[in-house]
Amino acid sequence: MPLIRSATPADIPAMLQIEQAANSHPWSEGTFSTCFSERYFNAVLMDDNDEVIGFYIGEKVVMEASLFNIGLLPEAQGKGYGQQLLQHFIAQAQDLGSLDCWLEVRQSNANAIKLYEKCGFIQTGLRPSYYPTATGREDAILMALPLG
Repeated sequence: MPLIRSATPADIPAMLQIEQAANSHPWSEGTFSTCFSERYFNAVLMDDNDEVIGFYIGEKVVMEASLFNIGLLPEAQGKGYGQQLLQHFIAQAQDLGSLDCWLEVRQSNANAIKLYEKCGFIQTGLRPSYYPTATGREDAILMALPLG
């Protein structure tokens, strides 16, 4: 049964590998490295062989938590692990005293949007032409989950 634990900088290579396998425009190693200061709360999902198969990057500022990134190896997708990671993020945000959770998602990422809605997130806005694509740019959907 997969286990979620706090991520450390030593997990960056595995997180980067997942990011590169799962995204057309992945984060860089440098971006991951900047997400390990005290305002961040990050986690990895470990399989039965203690291999990292998923992760999330969360940030808490004042009373809000933001989900900056969440990812799973392609072969681990569609098995409920994304929901497990998202619920862990929400629980951690609550434990840290957050009143709201925020995220943004590519408009074309129907599976992620469905997952976020299933966990209670609602669309709150749109950032036009936010994400790069192979042929130009696409909008980001802003979503929020009130915790209070």
